[in-house]
Amino acid sequence: MSMSRKIAGFLIIVGAFMMFEWINLGFNLADGHSTGFYVVHGILIAVNLVLGVALALIGWRGLSRRRARGE
Repeated sequence: MSMSRKIAGFLIIVGAFMMFEWINLGFNLADGHSTGFYVVHGILIAVNLVLGVALALIGWRGLSRRRARGE
């Protein structure tokens, strides 16, 4: 199954945005919360960073396959 350039580009942009946004959230967490708060948000940040990287890689592979085929 082939992927259009628009879809591949969209996946790369969404992945990059997710990584930027969740890293930014990690730096902006205010002090003074309970340990559970930081554990839960740390897990959320880690999971969303993995998802962002996965989406960007899927988009990148979609673009590189199109280039390899000369489309």
